This record gives sequence, structure tokens and C-alpha cells, in this order.
Amino acid sequence: MSDIEIKAFAKEMMKTLQKYKQTSYKKAIWQICNSMIPFVAIWIAMYWAFSYNLFLFFGLGVINAFFLVRIFIIQHDCGHHSFVKSRKWRDAIGFVCSIFSAMPYKYWADAHAFHHNHNGKLETRDIGDINTLTVKEYQEMGTWDRIKYQIFRFPLVTFMIGPIIYFIRNMRLPLVVLDNKKSRAFWSVMINNVVVIGGVVALCMIFDWKAILSTYLTVLYLFSIIAIWFFYVQHQHEDGYKRWAKDWDHFTSAVKGSTYYKLPALVNWLTGNIGVHHIHHLYSAIPNYNLVKCIKENPEFSKYTTIVTFWESLKYMNHRLWDEDSQRMITFGEYRRLQKVAA
Repeated sequence: MSDIEIKAFAKEMMKTLQKYKQTSYKKAIWQICNSMIPFVAIWIAMYWAFSYNLFLFFGLGVINAFFLVRIFIIQHDCGHHSFVKSRKWRDAIGFVCSIFSAMPYKYWADAHAFHHNHNGKLETRDIGDINTLTVKEYQEMGTWDRIKYQIFRFPLVTFMIGPIIYFIRNMRLPLVVLDNKKSRAFWSVMINNVVVIGGVVALCMIFDWKAILSTYLTVLYLFSIIAIWFFYVQHQHEDGYKRWAKDWDHFTSAVKGSTYYKLPALVNWLTGNIGVHHIHHLYSAIPNYNLVKCIKENPEFSKYTTIVTFWESLKYMNHRLWDEDSQRMITFGEYRRLQKVAA
């Protein structure tokens, strides 16, 4: 299929998608309750389990990391001007959620909006996605730079060490500063730092500091791994969409450059339906609680999108480079075979 055909299809989809952007205070309040109440309850249970059974402690941590994903998706929706109608309530809810997620509300929302407006542009590929080199760029690198990139794209580094760096560095410092948002980015990050770090210090002074830190950091770390994995799967698929700005199109990027991560119903619920990512990228004003209804009523919306299951998505860890000739992600093994053929 041609990009022109996909663009026309996406524009036609927009007419139908409008009806799903309607917000509901009832659904929003229910999602806040069924996300935050279990999260706090399990967090307390983890604090207790830390002194008695570390296997139970870690098991509860895995479950609670997914509830933190749900809380983050609420923050994410508020940043997209959805979830609830009132801007005042959106900002209040988003700010509270950012205390749980440790991701500054306004700062992250602005950077994420930039990602939506530029997803798939090779000029800005490092904002909101895992930085990816083209085959040509990799060929032109020196040996040491290639080694550094290989280390960066090694799964253990990308998914286990990368999240630590992201939260300690990227979320604690205003590194992504858009032209007209410098002051807002700075204060959003600084306020989040003070509230989050101050809150954790206060809890450590009142309760057992070892149990508090272990509980807090375990949940936050597991949450960060899940979050990075989802962003990776949703934009690093083989038949993706990456173009230089002169050839880039927003509609085609949304439909072809994002996956439909088709997960079991429970996992989809725990992750705030963010797996329906192509619809979200095409029409970000749709609140997460309407995405499942949207895709069920309009299955044809996925006909140009890569649909992937969890087991299928595991092979994406081997995707390393964007091949502009074939317009697809390739592995280092494929790259070496291409070089042999070219030689």
C-alpha cells in the first residue's frame, strides 16, 4: 500500500473518531478509584511484607507497578487535554498522578506532545522514542561510536539500565526544553523533585526507612521498565514509519508508525488501553477509557497498522537499525549480511 492511500484512509477515520473523544466524569472518577486505591493498598502490603517475605514483597511489587502504569495513563490523558472536560481538574489530577509516577506533569506532557507532532521524523527521533540510527548513519560511524551504539541497543541496557538513567537524569532535569516552554519546564521539574523527594524523605523519617525506600524504588523501577517497553514496542516494529521531514506525514505516521499491541483483556486494563496506540496517535483527544470501545466497533481501523501480540513483540528487541532502502527495522545480523552482499 502507498503512503498516499494510508493518509487518505487516516483522514477518513478522523470523522468517525470524533464521537469517541467525549469525556465522562463518572468513568474518570471510577478509573481514579480503581487505580489509586489498589495502588496505595498494595504499597502498604509491600511495606509490611518487606520484613517477612521478600518473594511476596517482589510479587506485590510487580502487580503494583501495573497499577502505577494505570495512574500514569491518567496523567498522560490529562496532558493530552482529555480524561475530564475541565482544564482545572485535568491539571489537578495530572499533578497528583505525577507525584505517584515521579514524572513532572507539565514538563512530560509538553515533551510528549512534541513526540506526537513529530513521531517518525528522523530529525527528532530521540524525543518520546528510543534513539535509532539509520543504516547509513551507522556505516559512517567510527568503530568506538558503533560499539557505544551496540551497547546502548543491547536489551539489558535498553530495558534494565536505561529506565534508571531516564528517571534519575531525564525526569529530574529539564533536558527537553521547547522554544516557548523553558520556564514552565524548569518549574514543573523542580516542583516535582521537591514534592516527590520531600515526600519520600518524610515517610522515611516517620516509618522504617529501609522498607519505605525498598517499596518505593522497587515499584518505580518495575513501572519504568514496563513504560519503556511499551514505548519501544509501539514505535520500533519492523514495518514502521520513519522519514526525513520533507517526506513525513502526520496521518501516515500515526497509522503506520504505531502498533496495535493486542494484549489480554486484563493486561490491557492494567496498562490503561495504551496498546491501542495507532488510534491514540491519530486522535489523542480520545480518553483511554474509550479506546477499547472504539477499536471493537471499528476493527477496520487497524488494516494498515501492525498488530502484534506479546510473544510476537519479543523479537522487536533485536531491531537495531532503520534501513531507508527497504523502509524497515533490521537487526545487526541483517546489517552484516547486507554489507557482505554490497561488498
